[in-house]
Amino acid sequence: MLEISDLTFRFGPRPLFENANAFIAEGWKVGLVGRNGTGKSTLLTLIRDEVGKANSSIRVRRGARMGFVAQEAPQVDTPLLELVLAADEEMTSLLKEAETAEDPQRIADIHMRLAEIDGYSGEARASAIMVGLGFEQEDLRRPAREFSGGWRMRVALAGVLFSAPDLLILDEPTNYLDLEGAAWLEEYLREYPHTVICVSHDREMLNRSVTHILALDDKKLEVFVGGYDAYLKKKAERMALAVGMKAKQDAQKAHLQKFIDRFRAKASKAAQAQSRIKQLEKMQDIAVPLEERTVPFVFDNPVELASPLVVLDECDLGYVEGKPVLKRVSLRLDHDDRIVIIGPNGQGKTTLVK
Repeated sequence: MLEISDLTFRFGPRPLFENANAFIAEGWKVGLVGRNGTGKSTLLTLIRDEVGKANSSIRVRRGARMGFVAQEAPQVDTPLLELVLAADEEMTSLLKEAETAEDPQRIADIHMRLAEIDGYSGEARASAIMVGLGFEQEDLRRPAREFSGGWRMRVALAGVLFSAPDLLILDEPTNYLDLEGAAWLEEYLREYPHTVICVSHDREMLNRSVTHILALDDKKLEVFVGGYDAYLKKKAERMALAVGMKAKQDAQKAHLQKFIDRFRAKASKAAQAQSRIKQLEKMQDIAVPLEERTVPFVFDNPVELASPLVVLDECDLGYVEGKPVLKRVSLRLDHDDRIVIIGPNGQGKTTLVK
């Protein structure tokens, strides 16, 4: 499906890739991982061929349809379901043509093709995707302009999933999903019949939904079989092996150098010393993979306050008088409490925090 050969790319003066190589077969679900700023999103953009047209280092299977979420759905009067259905351009075009076609053979061809692409069940399939991403059935007929940017991002994601491209590219798709939507997407990607490349910081998604990890490290690419935990294990094993081999080589070098220093000036041992000098010069240093650097954070201990810190007693919370978002909320927050607020989007989590 995708082959990357000797990819070299710079962002200004900074090299992001140097002779990077990778191969992704059809049907693989690939999680693209790497430290922030190493070029993951840039690689996705290069694959989409929006930076440096006709990049000869990246080859996608001829004729493959590529899909990605470029931006949120527009703030228009079109109902959400219609926007998602329109994402499948072939199905939409055929259904529209079927309404006006007069030639019997063309009509037959249209209906045959619609059957092949499962076009007649399009509305049901699109609805199922949207409900999975968190929409209510009654939302599907509402205009897009009534929804926030986050919800319109879900519409855009639903459209890409509905169009079922041969190569699906996702960049942090769970950023605008709640827990239920993220869980649904994990299952959907696991069963997706085509190739997926996904950037995500969601460790569970990278364990449950992918078959391979594409690691971007030190301007190179490498494919690992399995999910994120399997990748970390393989990486740790490789590090331990390299450290052991490096230690063994260093000991061997020290032994050779000791012999050279001791006998190079001695006539009877000069030939042996010279032989060891050549042996030492021919030895190639074993490279040990660099450990990822972490930045430590140190916080001063705050002044300890008496409990309770916050008390809400039968409170109505909202932004407009007489129109509460949350009603009759009771809550006590004590010192050292660790609280997570969960719930579907739009139910008032942010309102409660504010």
